[in-house]
Amino acid sequence: MRSYGPGAAAVVAGMLVLSACGGSGSDDSGEASSGKPRIKLVVNGGLGDKSFFDSAYEGLKRAEGELGYELKVVELGQDRTKWEPGFEDAAAADDYDILAAGTFDVTDYIGELAPQYPDKKFWVFDSAVDYTGKNGCSNKCENVYSVTFKQNEGGYLAGFLAEKLVAEKALKGAESLNKVGVVGGVKIPVIEDFIVGFKAGFKAAGGKNSDVLTQYVGGDKPFGDPAKGKEISTAMYGQGAALVWPVAGLSGLGTFESAAKAGRYTFGVDSDQYRTLTDNAQKNTVVTSILKNVGNALYQAAEDDKKDAVKYGAVESVGLAEDAVGYVDDTHFQEIVPEKIRTELQEAADRVKSGSLTVPSAF
Repeated sequence: MRSYGPGAAAVVAGMLVLSACGGSGSDDSGEASSGKPRIKLVVNGGLGDKSFFDSAYEGLKRAEGELGYELKVVELGQDRTKWEPGFEDAAAADDYDILAAGTFDVTDYIGELAPQYPDKKFWVFDSAVDYTGKNGCSNKCENVYSVTFKQNEGGYLAGFLAEKLVAEKALKGAESLNKVGVVGGVKIPVIEDFIVGFKAGFKAAGGKNSDVLTQYVGGDKPFGDPAKGKEISTAMYGQGAALVWPVAGLSGLGTFESAAKAGRYTFGVDSDQYRTLTDNAQKNTVVTSILKNVGNALYQAAEDDKKDAVKYGAVESVGLAEDAVGYVDDTHFQEIVPEKIRTELQEAADRVKSGSLTVPSAF
């Protein structure tokens, strides 16, 4: 996995915000006569979350601009009943060479569709199809590439940093508080992996897991309900949390709103949310963002596909060692976090990268 660090993420963030607001990529990108390879990103939800799906879009948009692909985006919205027919229509249309989609929600759809279109390629990110053929994938998904992320490693750094900040009373205005919170979208393995890692890091830094508040958005829109995210976060701040980390996609935007009102702190997730948030009061609550570099992984897949080097029929798992997860270390971060803590955090990251420290996982 090629490395594109936090600096690169910050550079593209401004473009990301402008692009995502439009809700689509290149609308007329389905013409095979152009001779360019065509990627269709199908979003089971919508762009504008300023984290997970926007990161995926940014990576593919970069592939369009730098590698000569054509990009088409299909947003299926938050109504889950429209996802299956939406994927069926997207796969049936002859306006793509590669169909990309992400999260655990899409694996069954791709597992059923990929064998029906053996001349097409499919990319699944942040989850993996069943390559055994026992659950769909009658062709054992030989035309599907899956990439998953070691989000537990990013979670470990988040928990480690959170405990150091509260223990050292480094968060101005919250010096008397020792609790932190994590808002998950829904209780599934990927989200649990974040939380398991977070608690391990918090404990390794000297904290008690009883000081980590956790709650899930749940409902019909676990990753698309900012109001519920705000409600949960407000309750956590009310219980004495100095900092809350939303791991809940669009729902997490409510956490930043709540933090700004409470005068407390947050971590961003997936993308550099200090850069992507537009409200100054909200962005200033963000200490750092724990990156899941979905866009970088998809850009790398696009680069590899041009060289016929993508591992179709298999899943690849990437983490800190591949710079696929990490954290933002910029001037804003350095202004909030004392040098001693920054050094300790980097040392913890180095131990994970080297393999001398194994982070527990929910998988």
